Amino acid sequence: MYPAKFTERLRQQEYINASQLEAALNSPSPVSIRLNRAKWNSPPKTSEQVIWCKDGYYLGSRPSYTLDPLYQAGCYYPQEASSMFLEEVFEQVAGEKNNLRVLDLCGAPGGKSTHLSSLIGENGFLVANDVIKPRAGILAENITRHGIGNAIVTNNDPLAFNGLKGYFDLILVDAPCSGEGMFGDPTAISEWSVENAALCSERQRRIVMDVWPSLKENGILIYSTCTFNPGENEENIKWLTGKTAASSVLLDISKYEGIQEIGYKGITGYGFHPGKIKGEGLFFSVIKKPGGSYETKKQSFRKNDNQLTNNDLKIAGNLINTSLINLYRHGDIVYKLSLPVEEYQFLKNHLRIIKGGTSLYKNRKDDFTPLHELALFCNLRKNAFPSVELDLSQSISFLKKENLILRDIPRGWILIKYRNANLGFIKNLGTRLNNYYPTDWRIRMNVPNDIQQMLIEWDMTDSLKMPE
Repeated sequence: MYPAKFTERLRQQEYINASQLEAALNSPSPVSIRLNRAKWNSPPKTSEQVIWCKDGYYLGSRPSYTLDPLYQAGCYYPQEASSMFLEEVFEQVAGEKNNLRVLDLCGAPGGKSTHLSSLIGENGFLVANDVIKPRAGILAENITRHGIGNAIVTNNDPLAFNGLKGYFDLILVDAPCSGEGMFGDPTAISEWSVENAALCSERQRRIVMDVWPSLKENGILIYSTCTFNPGENEENIKWLTGKTAASSVLLDISKYEGIQEIGYKGITGYGFHPGKIKGEGLFFSVIKKPGGSYETKKQSFRKNDNQLTNNDLKIAGNLINTSLINLYRHGDIVYKLSLPVEEYQFLKNHLRIIKGGTSLYKNRKDDFTPLHELALFCNLRKNAFPSVELDLSQSISFLKKENLILRDIPRGWILIKYRNANLGFIKNLGTRLNNYYPTDWRIRMNVPNDIQQMLIEWDMTDSLKMPE
């Protein structure tokens, strides 16, 4: 089933039980999700917690995420369990630090980016990037659903970050790889070759070296792949430390059975091998940039004219329950940024930003139009708009951007909810209801009759209510 050169090399890797790994790759991959505690606190029924992630859960079967209003509301994210080990890595190397500037260089579709967004909190700042434009668009959608509001999304080649000398405290490079950890998928097998793996290794080295200048002295770089190939994993880390004088950072994995510590010529990596852990194949390694070898250029941010009006501040103050600092107006749209306007403009001069903050509303002549990102923003004021709770069928109709028939509701802007989670806005004009769900996001697939059985069943106990 597997390429002969792959199995031959696997048997030469002393730290891998090749027959056990191949048997596990032939079995279905575990299904797992990670809760967004800023929006949802109830765990799935009959689930098992991912031991290295407090919000990660294994499911017994794969639900229909697309047709689940709670997924569309950003209450959880479908994420592979091994990749959730990022939480443990972050806690060990940066968990006690505040006001972190973090870059997820290869962020799409958004599992690790949304995870980092939760880990760094509202005092941190995340740049989530992807070099491929359509993938960056998907990344922006998932960051918007997540709703914490501490991230921007960019669409840049790694070399673009070279101009941000010493800007980031922590960089994650989840490098494009030969995909051996996903060999449960026949497509991954068909695309594999020795030559492609070698090309991946060269590309990974270029990616890391291009972004390296943007990491602060004594900053942390987390490197990961979803392959077992030493040439893309430990050998690349050894090459990188040789080029940069960086040091390998040891992690404490004593609490977790099955994770393979990989030592190679003075550096250390960590392998996640199916059959030994409950997840797909993955590799992590952490390195620290040396300090004191040169002076990091101090960044200065030029003052910019923001064009905010007193009316903008008044409207925003009625809509969001967080500081009005870092509001930004561009044209008719007012945004909540997660960093000072001057710093945002500095980044805008270096990067192609496709999502710069949370777009709150659009000014009109005598009124304003709330935007969809506001509905999903975790800091939307609870009573900023009247709301209507929909059942599952009605919620799916809303998400398909169909016309709703609702009785006895007030005129004007109304927030649509499902199980107390915000889905978006409608406007009652008296004679009709306008559905403002984004056209590009609408559900296009057919809805089966047994949809309720295709969704996650939640443990809605009194002690585990959703966040206010």
